[in-house]
Amino acid sequence: MNKKKHHARTRAQESSNAIERMYITMRHLFNRGFYKPMGVSGETLREALLLLRPEIYGSIGDEKAELEGLLYVIDRLPQGIEECMFINLTSDEGYGNSHFKAIIPPKRRRNCYRIDDEQMNIEITRGRSEIYDILTHLTFMFVESHKISKRVLIDESGGTTRDWIKLEKAVLAKKKLTQNEREIAITHTANILGRTFDELRFVYEQFQTPEQPERLLHIVYWLGKLAIEEVINNNKRTITFSPVLRERLGHHIHGEIWADNIKNILHKNNLLERPMHIISANMHSVMNTIYAPTALKSLLGKKTIFQVYEEISKKENESLREKVTKQALQGGMIYIPDTSGTNIDVQIFDTEKIDLLKTDLEITKSDKKSEKPIIFVMDYAFGEQAYETIDELLKPAQIDNKSIHLNVASVSIMGKAGILEGGKGDIMIPSAHIFEGTADNYPFVNELSKADLDGHGLAVFEGSMITVLGTSLQNKDILRFFYNSTWHVIGLEMEGAHYQKAIQSASKVRKTINPDVKVRYAYYASDNPLETGGTLASGGLGTSGVKPTYLITRKILQQIFNN
Repeated sequence: MNKKKHHARTRAQESSNAIERMYITMRHLFNRGFYKPMGVSGETLREALLLLRPEIYGSIGDEKAELEGLLYVIDRLPQGIEECMFINLTSDEGYGNSHFKAIIPPKRRRNCYRIDDEQMNIEITRGRSEIYDILTHLTFMFVESHKISKRVLIDESGGTTRDWIKLEKAVLAKKKLTQNEREIAITHTANILGRTFDELRFVYEQFQTPEQPERLLHIVYWLGKLAIEEVINNNKRTITFSPVLRERLGHHIHGEIWADNIKNILHKNNLLERPMHIISANMHSVMNTIYAPTALKSLLGKKTIFQVYEEISKKENESLREKVTKQALQGGMIYIPDTSGTNIDVQIFDTEKIDLLKTDLEITKSDKKSEKPIIFVMDYAFGEQAYETIDELLKPAQIDNKSIHLNVASVSIMGKAGILEGGKGDIMIPSAHIFEGTADNYPFVNELSKADLDGHGLAVFEGSMITVLGTSLQNKDILRFFYNSTWHVIGLEMEGAHYQKAIQSASKVRKTINPDVKVRYAYYASDNPLETGGTLASGGLGTSGVKPTYLITRKILQQIFNN
């Protein structure tokens, strides 16, 4: 009799199982309506995150505090959230029309409102992916807060260490500290966090804001204070989901408002039935590629076009950006700022009003009016929101009780992604999107190829890409599995499968757009999570993202105009 071979579970399988448990738990907690992250109800979420130990959260499983991960998370959550006992996730419920001032995190476009000393409301308008993102970050933050309480509590009645007393005194002084006072406070905080003085001094400036120069001390103090409250008085922090959010989620409410508004504007400008090329990208690369050569002609005489793009991208060069925007608005661009809550702005370029010969894209101008397409550029979607917005956009427009099908010629997606071979700034050309945690995969014919982008000093990789449920839930073990297995995954991102699912359903099943619609996907690397110190938490792209962004943009436009 053959003995069955016992297979020990690999770390990658354990990680995959932990991700699945996290998502099932988050959906359960959402349906329940509330939970206490550091109570029994939050235990499964905490245990799964500690088992997974995502790369972006660094030393979450160690006793010492994780500084880069904390900075990454705090930049994506509203200022002051560390002080709040109650965090309420809501739909768009009218707070924008109240006296409450919107707080927008620096690295995530979402409206948040500080209701009182204890409560923070976070508006969810971008679907489930946004909820998963927030809950994961909050779980990390609360785990870190309990590390602080463990290190400062010395007895069950709430007695604390001298380091904590000194930190409390520095924070409650509510003033800008002198260098001497700051370094004394950093010394005590380093002891509390289990980190060196040098490590804290290095990240101190990264946490600073003009309003809060001592922000790191403030965050550590309040995280620790609320964790101590939980341990000593059982006064636990609570996350709630508003009834309206629970009722609305998944109904495409914001996506439908967004798409209907755009179709109405296209109709008013007699553009609805023109050939349309949809591009998901940022709000500057297409505009700058088309208009910078004319708007910044004098600068282009001294620099190459890619050096000009780099100059435009620098924070201090607002005047250059204004020149290009002014030229664009006068020369065929319609700008539609978002009012739907999707946080997705739109630019529409009427090529009939653009002299393409004045660009440097080597375009042969067509004289046939009927062939003048419009370029429709939409800002980046977030996770599942990609399906919601494209699905609604590709539905026929309802104008004066008539159903008008959009003449969509192509859909191009340009975005940032984590790369598994290569480094920051390199380019990935997917041939299929694999949806993590499901058996769904989406092969397609990509109009862009490796050959199109080779020879420009950047490494270009071609192969499958995985659409993950959240970039903050990946560790090296699971990524190595995708990279080394027969999936041959070259990178990971959050929207590809959602875009392709919407495009395929509109073109192949519903037949609301041309069944032979062309698709283009290209991503540039924001990080390599397989490299130590190469994750998103280690910092942004800086100017290294400029060249791949514009290289991809130029190639997409060349294919559209020369087709």
